[in-house]
Amino acid sequence: MSTLEQSLADYLRLRRSLGHQMNEAAWHLPGFVAYLDAHQITTVTIEASLAWAQQASTPNDFGRVSTIGPRRMTAARGFARYLAGIDPHTEVPPLGLMPHRPPSRRPFIYTTTDIDTIMNCAWRTLSPPSRAATYYTLIGLLAASGLRIGEAIKLDRSDVDWAQGVLLIRESKFGKSRLVPLHPSAGQALQDYAQLRDRLQPRSDQLSFFTSTKGTRLLYACVWLTFRQLVTTSGVGVGAPSPPRLHDLRHTLAVTTLLGWYRAEDNVQAKIPWLSTYLGHREPSHTYTYLSAAPELLALAAARRDTPWREVPR
Repeated sequence: MSTLEQSLADYLRLRRSLGHQMNEAAWHLPGFVAYLDAHQITTVTIEASLAWAQQASTPNDFGRVSTIGPRRMTAARGFARYLAGIDPHTEVPPLGLMPHRPPSRRPFIYTTTDIDTIMNCAWRTLSPPSRAATYYTLIGLLAASGLRIGEAIKLDRSDVDWAQGVLLIRESKFGKSRLVPLHPSAGQALQDYAQLRDRLQPRSDQLSFFTSTKGTRLLYACVWLTFRQLVTTSGVGVGAPSPPRLHDLRHTLAVTTLLGWYRAEDNVQAKIPWLSTYLGHREPSHTYTYLSAAPELLALAAARRDTPWREVPR
């Protein structure tokens, strides 16, 4: 183990002991240390940090610049700050050294017809029947609950409380767990799937709620690819500025919920924390970003901003 590798291990251990997750740093920094060692650089320098980060900042197949570069630079800067306390030759990369991330991509907001079309496409076109049922139900759950795809495929069978109609989402983003209540129709759909899954895969001994044709837990890469194929086959989103994504199902639930509240002239400001908790956001301010996801929603929010709550007719 090189000196930098040992320093990295010490850095990650220290930060985690202070309560930081460090998942992204642990993903990027071993490559940074390997880069430094390969170039016989004994500590972090601004030049080396920039050269390493820029390796991931070339245009991709869609003509966009990768956002990994700035994230790499953030990881390198944190490591450099730690090293600066033990090695005076360390150079800490300044803020703003790499371009900011490009503007956020506007999400694709699905209509009810869009969701039905994709789900029915999964039911008709995927085989064997167990796979069709898995994707039909998984897409329906994402649309009905706004779960992150990682949360959905991580669900274990014991995480479904059939009596209460509630899902337990364990240690999701930011290490938080939460309970997600479901509409009775969504709960019934999950129960129907579970019965079909157990009948078609009676020998599966997996804990996972959603299973592959081999009875194993679904992989994100496979789910993403299958969803893209379903979107293409169904024709949903043809000509849209931003192609439909799995995560846009989560955006859609948030946007339609907010639209419903605004149209009903509810006190949206008071209800935002409810939606934030349901979606598993770290704080309500993150939920407000959905206000710019749809022109109608942004217009309603702007109108409400100019009208004091006490003057809004009930």
